[in-house]
Amino acid sequence: MSTATIRPVQIAPSILNADWTRLADQISEAEAAGVDWITLDVMDGNFVPPITFGAQMASAVRALTDLPIEAHLMVEHPEDHIEDFIAAGVNCVTIHIETTRHPHRLLQRIADAGVEAGVTLNPGTPMSELDAVVPICDRIQIMSVNPGWGGQQFIPESLDRIKQARTMLDACGRERAHVAVDGGVNESTIAAIVKAGADWLVAGSAVYNDRESVADAVARLRRALPSD
Repeated sequence: MSTATIRPVQIAPSILNADWTRLADQISEAEAAGVDWITLDVMDGNFVPPITFGAQMASAVRALTDLPIEAHLMVEHPEDHIEDFIAAGVNCVTIHIETTRHPHRLLQRIADAGVEAGVTLNPGTPMSELDAVVPICDRIQIMSVNPGWGGQQFIPESLDRIKQARTMLDACGRERAHVAVDGGVNESTIAAIVKAGADWLVAGSAVYNDRESVADAVARLRRALPSD
């Protein structure tokens, strides 16, 4: 795919950066602002140092919105948790290639359950690790920061990895599959990210912050998108 080809962009705010004391309001504000998805960053304190939440949070968020929900499992042994999140009502489960010896099997399990199957990899993981699973995944998610904390700076080398991901999907007939990016997405980086081939963007502190309303933040991101 030429980097000049711009696909419709979907924005998925991560509630990791939301004010959890007003979670219902924060999700409602994002929905009113026109976001496309809600992302749940699930961390277990092992694969990444922080601990966040489990499938109960997915159930709570599902009760608050009709938007599709992604569960991004930054956990060891994701096979132990997939069904719980699907039962909680998420629309996509994304696993890390680094966390399982059987990524093909897990992605097939997710797809067989009727939800989107996503695979992601950390900045230091070779893209070749994805070769065997690209034909069955609904999205490749590029971590453009080292996972664990919101508000980090975008790693510039991620742009080449985004281009590689799009090429890998197109080469095996997965043109409709998404290239997602998680980390450092903001008004300064979003245009280059999209021009590189991404069309599904996780935004945390760029949406939920103390500087502006959620509506203003989402509008700022949309304005920064490339027009062609």
